[in-house]
Parts: sequence; structure tokens; C-alpha cells
Amino acid sequence: MSHPLHDPRYQRIAVLLTELRKERGLLQQDVADRLDRPQGFVSKVESGNRRLDVIELLDFLRALDADPHGFIDRLFEQPMPSLPR
Repeated sequence: MSHPLHDPRYQRIAVLLTELRKERGLLQQDVADRLDRPQGFVSKVESGNRRLDVIELLDFLRALDADPHGFIDRLFEQPMPSLPR
């Protein structure tokens, strides 16, 4: 079984967060400043090397001025892989 960090669902979240940041014309440092975290934190999230828990995801979305409901809808626009057994 592969490491959970490499689950394609986490990779999809990372891609969407990166897309949102770029759509808003923000740098990783801008998001980091809004989160009061180092830029490396944002980089690790966007590269898929760091997962976010639910609270962190909500904070990240708030920093991006993104609606959590819209984010989830966007997440499910593409078929999601089956859940691991």
C-alpha cells in the first residue's frame, strides 16, 4: 500500500489550492503572510509534500478568499479515485 501522502485525492487538493492562489494573483509569500506561516509551509502544501487537516484547509481557503463549498464542488468536478480498502 502506498503512503497516504501520495493518495491522488491529496494531490488534487494541492493542485486546486495552487490554481486558486494563482487565479487570485497571489504569491506563496502572500498566502503565508495571511496564514502567519513560513512560505515553505505553503510550498510544501502546494507540492503535495504536506497534507492539511480540515481546520488548516479552512484557514488556507480563507487566506485565498475562497468559499469552502465552492472548493469542494470544484474538487469533485473531476472523478475522484476510489477509496482505498
